[in-house]
Amino acid sequence: MTKKKLALEIIERLKKEYPDAGCTLDYDQAWKLLVSVRLAAQCTDARVNVVVEDLYKKFPDVDALAAAEPEEIEEIVRPCGLGKSKARDISGCMKILKEEYGGKIPKDFNALLKLPGVGRKSANLIMGDVFGEPAIVTDTHCIRLVNRMGLVDGIKDPKKVEMELWKLIPPKEGSDFCHRLVYHGRDVCTARTKPYCDRCCLADICGKKGVE
Repeated sequence: MTKKKLALEIIERLKKEYPDAGCTLDYDQAWKLLVSVRLAAQCTDARVNVVVEDLYKKFPDVDALAAAEPEEIEEIVRPCGLGKSKARDISGCMKILKEEYGGKIPKDFNALLKLPGVGRKSANLIMGDVFGEPAIVTDTHCIRLVNRMGLVDGIKDPKKVEMELWKLIPPKEGSDFCHRLVYHGRDVCTARTKPYCDRCCLADICGKKGVE
């Protein structure tokens, strides 16, 4: 089995296992996803979902966050860790959205990368979830799982993993595939030394078994 065929088989099995998998960050407007994904660095999505409730009560829109002092934002987002840098990035990001994009998020990958605190992972998440564009989100679950599965060979660098996956994953499947990896990584293929292979839907094809 080639890596591309393996990837297609993994995609189909994960679809059956997690048919409704989507982004685990709560948001009802695009700019809120941008805020949440910055807060999610080295923090659980569950905690972010709680913290942003208080953030949006005080600063309900882009204009309000853009006008806020970084210290005011930091006071609320501190439970997510790295409060000072995250607050600074959120403040700067909202100012740019207000001044350059009329409060909207740009539908352009390279423009997203120019926003404070936005890297390839975040930009891909926005492109996939907000705009429905092809996306590969190489978070910690994705990197761990695709290495274990044999889709990439010992690569840990997020950008390099992303580039390898673009060769294997059909563009229309990328975003949902990465969301399903998050669910599978939390429930089954955990970061433990011994994940729960006994109840994994991929056990018989995982780990380069017969991969060319």
